[in-house]
Amino acid sequence: MKSEPPPASASSHQFALLGQRRFAPFFWTLVCGAANDNLFKFAFTVLVTYQLSVSWLPPSLAGLVIGALFILPFVLFSATSGQLTDKHDKRRMIRLVKNLEIGIMLLAAAGFLATGDWLAWQVPVLLACTFLMGLHSTLFGPVKFAYLPEALRESELMGGNGMVEMGTFVAILLGNVAGGLLIALPGVGAAWVAGACLALALAGRAVAQFIPAAPASDPGLRINWNPLSETWRNLQRAHADPMVFRALIGISWMWFFGAVFLSQFPGFAKEVLHGNEQVASLLLVVFSIGIAIGSLLCEVLGRRQVEIGLVPLGAMGMTLFTLDLYLASRSLPPSALMGVAAFVQQPAHWRVMADLGLLSLSAGLYSVPMYALIQLRSAPSHRARIIAANNILNALFMIISALLAGALLAAGLSIAQVFLCVGLANALVTAYVFVTQPEYWQRMKLLLGLAARVPGRH
Repeated sequence: MKSEPPPASASSHQFALLGQRRFAPFFWTLVCGAANDNLFKFAFTVLVTYQLSVSWLPPSLAGLVIGALFILPFVLFSATSGQLTDKHDKRRMIRLVKNLEIGIMLLAAAGFLATGDWLAWQVPVLLACTFLMGLHSTLFGPVKFAYLPEALRESELMGGNGMVEMGTFVAILLGNVAGGLLIALPGVGAAWVAGACLALALAGRAVAQFIPAAPASDPGLRINWNPLSETWRNLQRAHADPMVFRALIGISWMWFFGAVFLSQFPGFAKEVLHGNEQVASLLLVVFSIGIAIGSLLCEVLGRRQVEIGLVPLGAMGMTLFTLDLYLASRSLPPSALMGVAAFVQQPAHWRVMADLGLLSLSAGLYSVPMYALIQLRSAPSHRARIIAANNILNALFMIISALLAGALLAAGLSIAQVFLCVGLANALVTAYVFVTQPEYWQRMKLLLGLAARVPGRH
């Protein structure tokens, strides 16, 4: 049986969870995993783009191929990973996933350190590791969000999810920065990357050892190995609760929205803002910090409950600040490429960074309550399978976002205009969700004090 979490005192807050065994080892395990994913991917991308000459993988396609290989396992194996999570103890699943990560990183180290006759195998081995790290993340995804509602009290769900979102995006940021810096070290970059990836995998496995037991929610489950039929079955389960189903669509849309910005930062920095690679990295930092702050604010603004009234506020902020980002960036005068020091000296660029930070903060306010709602409203017996179906939808929405953004750019739109289209589309998509599920608007009015408060939280 699941042990009951200790009572939460009125003065406790989400950061207090970092001092508790039921959350802290799990949190640091996921941080190590997210950092490792991105350190490996970014270092590999830089290696292929700047340091190697591979005839069959030109630099212009390297990032696309690496990203696609990483996402592919989410489409292929999410349905299976959700079933495995419901069938087995979640602590055991986490440890198995971290063991797999160590094996993948040993193979990756061999790829990074390849010399002589083995050099021809370097890129194929690292591409295989990219796919396997995607598989590692696919297996961990359902465990991550199914574990929280078992380890935390309902009043801690918003804070716990906020911590997870914050930790994930900070880990992504640090992983990208570390990967770029380490692979650029002359002569020893590949060795440092190999060592750092293996160290993170070992650290993640070490802290996973302290995660408390989380018993299986459906130990008698018979695994359906057909991903198509299982995904359809899980979507039907989610559709039985309109709030859960629309939350799945809403979260997937957020990943569509975010993927457009993240994929276009280098081009936006160069072509629109006239900045170099350092400016592109600065945009990533601002975006990640915004998501982290928005995620952490959810517990305070939601008064320690799963407050879906934050979702419309976040959606409106995403559209509003995207529109202002377009207005702020379309009138920038042409200039030579500048570094961060010159970039931040111009007042017009501070408006751009403020818009970027506030739209990502709004995305944090938008997504965290939806994740908490899914965890709260899904039946424990198949909660992980619902989350796995969400992961598939997220991957498909991200793939569609890349295709549509590419089509708009090919049609002659500027990157700023693509951002404008996404901002307008966000208004339409989220309006559909909120009109068909008016409880979001009702909760927002209660949150803002525009309506009389009635019993019921969500």
